[in-house]
Amino acid sequence: MRKHVSIGFKTKSRKINFLKGELSMAKMTIRDVDVKGKKCLVRCDFNVPMVDGVITDENRINGALPTIKYLVDNGAKVILCSHMGKPHNIFTEGFGLNKKEKKAVEALPENEQAAAKAEYIAKALKNDPKKFTLKPVADKLAEHFPGKVTFATDLVGEDAHKKVAALKDGEIVLLENTRFDAGEEKNSEELCRKLADFCDVYVNDAFGTAHRAHATTAGIVQYGFAPVAVSGFLIEKELKFLGNAVENPVRPFVAILGGAKVADKLNVIDNLLNKCDTLIIGGGMAYTFIKAQGGSVGLSLVDDEKIEYCNKMLEKAKSLGKTIYLPIDTATCAGFPDPIDAHVDIEYYDSFNIPADREGLDIGPKTQELFASAVKSAKTVVWNGPMGVFENPQLAAGTNAVAKAMAETDATTIIGGGDSAAAVAQLGYADKMTHISTGGGASLEFLEGKVLPGIACLNDKH
Repeated sequence: MRKHVSIGFKTKSRKINFLKGELSMAKMTIRDVDVKGKKCLVRCDFNVPMVDGVITDENRINGALPTIKYLVDNGAKVILCSHMGKPHNIFTEGFGLNKKEKKAVEALPENEQAAAKAEYIAKALKNDPKKFTLKPVADKLAEHFPGKVTFATDLVGEDAHKKVAALKDGEIVLLENTRFDAGEEKNSEELCRKLADFCDVYVNDAFGTAHRAHATTAGIVQYGFAPVAVSGFLIEKELKFLGNAVENPVRPFVAILGGAKVADKLNVIDNLLNKCDTLIIGGGMAYTFIKAQGGSVGLSLVDDEKIEYCNKMLEKAKSLGKTIYLPIDTATCAGFPDPIDAHVDIEYYDSFNIPADREGLDIGPKTQELFASAVKSAKTVVWNGPMGVFENPQLAAGTNAVAKAMAETDATTIIGGGDSAAAVAQLGYADKMTHISTGGGASLEFLEGKVLPGIACLNDKH
């Protein structure tokens, strides 16, 4: 029997104990509760890209539709909430400036600072309601649920109460951007108490923000205002695939890590070495591992402070009998492309002998074959982070090779969100993967073995 570690979590009103390692299996979903006639407060991830009020990518909206449809079809009163971007807290009296604005004001002579601050506040009040409103999302949802969707112009104010009170079974109201209220990111008990008026059943379906302990992602449950707290279908799917891959994989289990910095993946590397059979390391982070082994990496990205850590991980892999694959050849350029998609002259070198005036920016053809071969032998593959500067077509070959190998295998293939998800979509392999995670930071923290507040707070299945 696997040993579990009890994680204590104190709030102002109660203490909740979470079991680390149980996240993949034992959470209740909307199927487990009677929602008819109940006010269901659903935390979605509608943080979609927009240009001039037009949504340019509907994936996150589409991802929420199965949960919303189930609730509508089963007669729930559906109250949706989400953040959008990083707005000012315009619903909170006396809201402040963002970091960039504060810095700009502080750089001014003292006698000019008050006027500059007032100007920034006025601009925020004018621009943020247009730039960060969820109204376009409500309009898009209305196309999927004609005649059933209304939009509240506030979060817990008069309009929200009026619209929620008017809801009939099977109807939907979308509340305005949660981050317009400072209480969201501060996990304010007061905001959670107000939201509780809209909540007989709390539903979290926003995996992308599940690593945040905010009011609408976890606080409303942590403070005891939502005794019935379940997942939607999107989070259920994330836990099924990511959770099973990490905790109970079909072996051989191959984990692939890329991206720029070792520092971003320290705990992921450590945790995955305990779980996987083979660890593939590519991208910019590989050069620190290569230098740790005495290689010459030229101008390539290296984190000298993490050399010792890399050696420890290599030793750990050896002691556990695990295989770590590093690049054996490298696509190099004279420097990083500027702009990122600019033409570059590529020369290939042994990864341990890169000339002093060349920078490694992608894995080479021999490495592509090596990594692809490891993928083909796997039964479970989890990938987080590109193999090179995939945004440049000339430097996307390594990322493409890994994606192609994953697309062609019959293994369970899971993309851990973020840049990997973007790369797979850009290269045309998205529909060939078993699961593409909707969470960037959340996926990473899950792979690190961390407890995600937005998951841990949900009711366990009995």
